[in-house]
Amino acid sequence: MKILGLTGSIGMGKSTTAAMFEALGVPVYSADASVHRIYAGPRAQRIDDAFPGTLRDGVIDRAALSQAVVGNPDALRTLEAIVHPLVREAEADFLDAARRNGHPLVVLDIPLLFETGREADMDAVLVVSAPEAVQRERVLARLGMTAQKLDAILARQIPDADKRAKADFVIDTASGLDAARTAVEVRAMSVPFG
Repeated sequence: MKILGLTGSIGMGKSTTAAMFEALGVPVYSADASVHRIYAGPRAQRIDDAFPGTLRDGVIDRAALSQAVVGNPDALRTLEAIVHPLVREAEADFLDAARRNGHPLVVLDIPLLFETGREADMDAVLVVSAPEAVQRERVLARLGMTAQKLDAILARQIPDADKRAKADFVIDTASGLDAARTAVEVRAMSVPFG
């Protein structure tokens, strides 16, 4: 089984690209979706223990948590120490199931793949990219997003140009859905890589 790492900076089109792989029958693991499940599951209490008042009606209030960690590196490290092992555990379960089911290819959608040194765990890495103006427009259209918050997020991410340089494959998501879909189909059909 080959593992394709899918990454890209915020607003570059990872979720849309991941959905295109899923439409082709390729199993996709989303680290972001895993975090959402943690925030709404029984382990959310661990986060509230570290950041009191963030758990509301059994679900982590992302706005309250964001307020507690954005701009606070120590708080962010505390949160990551809680969440990252749980995300990796879910990823391992996903990979075990995909192997048992005989899938030739899986996609791991990991936003901070390069930042966390995960490229070594992949058979190949696909970076989704778009011009900065397109990225900012996409992200600032999100509910609750501000330019300050976007800049804080981008400060934690490797620049897009560096990600593209490290990638095995790059898909420009600003060229339209049809072009991106064609590029995904080429990747999905090219197992094994290289």
